[in-house]
Amino acid sequence: MENKIVEVTFSPKEAFDEEVFNQKILLYTKGKPFKILKRSIDARKVEVKVHFQIELVNDKESKPDLWKPDFKPLTDDKRAIIIGFGPAGMFAAITCLENGIKPIILERGKDVRERRRDLALLTKEMIVNEDSNYCFGEGGAGTYSDGKLYTRATKRGNVKRILEILHYHGAREEILYDAHPHIGTNKLPSVVTKIRETIENGGGEVHFNLRVTDFKIEKNKIRGVVLANGETVEGDHFILATGHSARDIYKLLNDKKIQIEAKPYALGVRIEHPQQVIDQIQYHCIGERSEWLPASSYSLKHQASNNRGVFSFCMCPGGFIVPAATSPGEIVVNGMSPSKRNSFFANSGTVVTVDQRDFKKYEKYGSLAGMYFQQEVEQKACQIAGNTQVAPAQRLTDFMNNKISGSLPPTSYIPGLQSVDMKELLPEGIYTALKEGVKAFGKKMKGYYTEEAQLVGVESRTSAPVRIPRDNEKLHHPQIINLFPCGEGAGYAGGIVSAAIDGTRCADALI
Repeated sequence: MENKIVEVTFSPKEAFDEEVFNQKILLYTKGKPFKILKRSIDARKVEVKVHFQIELVNDKESKPDLWKPDFKPLTDDKRAIIIGFGPAGMFAAITCLENGIKPIILERGKDVRERRRDLALLTKEMIVNEDSNYCFGEGGAGTYSDGKLYTRATKRGNVKRILEILHYHGAREEILYDAHPHIGTNKLPSVVTKIRETIENGGGEVHFNLRVTDFKIEKNKIRGVVLANGETVEGDHFILATGHSARDIYKLLNDKKIQIEAKPYALGVRIEHPQQVIDQIQYHCIGERSEWLPASSYSLKHQASNNRGVFSFCMCPGGFIVPAATSPGEIVVNGMSPSKRNSFFANSGTVVTVDQRDFKKYEKYGSLAGMYFQQEVEQKACQIAGNTQVAPAQRLTDFMNNKISGSLPPTSYIPGLQSVDMKELLPEGIYTALKEGVKAFGKKMKGYYTEEAQLVGVESRTSAPVRIPRDNEKLHHPQIINLFPCGEGAGYAGGIVSAAIDGTRCADALI
């Protein structure tokens, strides 16, 4: 007999006050054991509700068997070289250990503790370390981000397994059932460290400060990789999980005449509001939101008349804008939130699709044309704002009225802002579509269009500008049969969970 599933609706206080929740839930469970399958906030009406899907279970099922390490003994003749230790590389390593294959991980950046010092230098002194920054280092770009775990990649792999592994390593239990789960930038470093310890305790190796500079290829197989220190690491199978910002790897592949492809992506700005403004729009409230409600978010999209999509991306409620450059002389911004999402600010990438029509100036670079286009905009942003990490910015109302802002609102971006005309920075097609999109968003969300909001540029690392092709079934590169392009950097993922799923798939294919 199947367990009974109950749909219940609570007020925010009933849902998020543990004592009140435990009392109220008894009305539906009659004291029987239960587990929460899903929790979601419904703010479509003035009175905000929280919906639960609850399964009534027997005593044994009330504490379900969640993931825990179950690794097979390792043998010396089975090794996988994993290049990159972001979500794709980490979960590929776990999958290898589950199947008795020893993962040897080569990460160009530093561990989370050492990496934090470089982030402080970047934020406070505007010094960019090309191997240790918001994109490179232990855990990849996801470590110092909001830790958003929502994904649409449910058909690609086992999302539940990914969430359980994160929970086992310290992420809060709510990620197992929240409709839009997240961990928080203050919690992620600890989770990532524990995952590394699990891999090492299982017999895997994780090496930091080892940047790959060359491939040794013989007869359509990689026999080894050359490191920046001159050493060569040999192996039988290689998983390439270097992330969407490893431009040197794209150049290396291109120089080696290993097939890569230009890929559409999106580019634009971060739009920052006071969090209270977004709460008032989404929760239909006056003044502060209820103490029982989390910081609200939004998701917006618009199809512009020049046939470009405009959409919000990586929305960070109660968050911060951070400098995410990977080389001196460029400005890149990204967003993150702590687990409590309790910053005064809300920010979201607001970006426009770019494709082959934007790459004409760089056609001579072939498959790397989109990458060089991306780099040009980032370098221009740096030049316009004074060749530091101070970011170009413009009030939202001034942007729409073609005015340079005489003053800028307060910001979460610590290096500071420089008032500019975004028309000077953004390519014409992107600028035009962005203005049209902002106008449409202002109509969809009454209060979004306000002089309290501002654009901060540029948000350019939404996804990889290159796709590394692979066999549809075996997942190895069509030319190099022991090379498995993986994750965001290969163009097959877009976020922590989808990258983790892709890492798992590539390890399964290797096995």
